[in-house]
Amino acid sequence: MNSIITRSFGGLTRPYYIRNFLFSLIFPTVFIFISSFGKESLPGGLLALVLIFMAVSCLLYPYSRFVYESVVNYIVGRNMFFVNAALMLVVKFMTMFLCWYLAIFIAPLGLAYLFFRHRPTGAN
Repeated sequence: MNSIITRSFGGLTRPYYIRNFLFSLIFPTVFIFISSFGKESLPGGLLALVLIFMAVSCLLYPYSRFVYESVVNYIVGRNMFFVNAALMLVVKFMTMFLCWYLAIFIAPLGLAYLFFRHRPTGAN
């Protein structure tokens, strides 16, 4: 069991995971900031569910982003695109939000890939 966790969850480098984890904190921060101005609060059960969803999404976001970047790198390759910086930032933010929001569904693909990529090669 430890081998499974180490090979999949430990598959990303620490700086990569920390960097993407810090970026993932943008979305709960914005949600909490905006909801603090509301006149009504969420019921206790729904609030707990939303907080759990946000925590899981933040923890899985680096793996989700890894899948996204791997797919984009495979499709685009070494090509360069020169576009407006404002447009690129908007697109980047949208893809970050989609990867965060769908991390529960996308991250298992990345975890499975990392698990098989870090398996031992050769016979014992």
